Amino acid sequence: MAIDPSQFHTLNVADTCSIWNVLSSLRLYAAAREANCSFCCTEFVIYECLYKRRSNHVPEEQELMQRLRRENEQKRIVAYSLDIADLQTVEVLENRRRLSKGELSSIAFAQKTGQAFLTDDKKARKLSESVLPQRMTQTTPHLFGWLIFTSRLTDSDKDLVIGQHEEHGRPLRKFFEEMYFEALRCRYHAQSASQEE
Repeated sequence: MAIDPSQFHTLNVADTCSIWNVLSSLRLYAAAREANCSFCCTEFVIYECLYKRRSNHVPEEQELMQRLRRENEQKRIVAYSLDIADLQTVEVLENRRRLSKGELSSIAFAQKTGQAFLTDDKKARKLSESVLPQRMTQTTPHLFGWLIFTSRLTDSDKDLVIGQHEEHGRPLRKFFEEMYFEALRCRYHAQSASQEE
């Protein structure tokens, strides 16, 4: 299904990779908050981001961890626990795909709460699209495209967002570039249609 940058659900349950990608650019995150986007996650995601053992910590990752701690402490990214029924849903989902507990718990929590699921993982996105209502699976490039479409990010913000993203070793430049042009195309068509009326 093609991504429509003119539409975006503002209430999101984010998995580990999307948390890192959103927080990697201060400009992207600030624009999302200004647009009343809300991000939450599960305790499994907090564990994966902040406490799970890693072979090595790079400075960029340490900075993202600090940003997440601060946002979590200030209740701007709230972490929720799952109950037994939610965990059973995670177990069912786990049997369908080999995904992390963070991704699976996020899908289960999004399903339970009726929020969108924000992920940048292809396998998680595919599973989510099979269990959540249509268009309730979103990506960080989709968020970026929507912010461009709605002019909450400007043309001059594009390179800043991508640069900040890459400074933290994040891999989405190609997808940001594609969504930028798609958002401009959609905005042009929307403006043309409104002028014809």
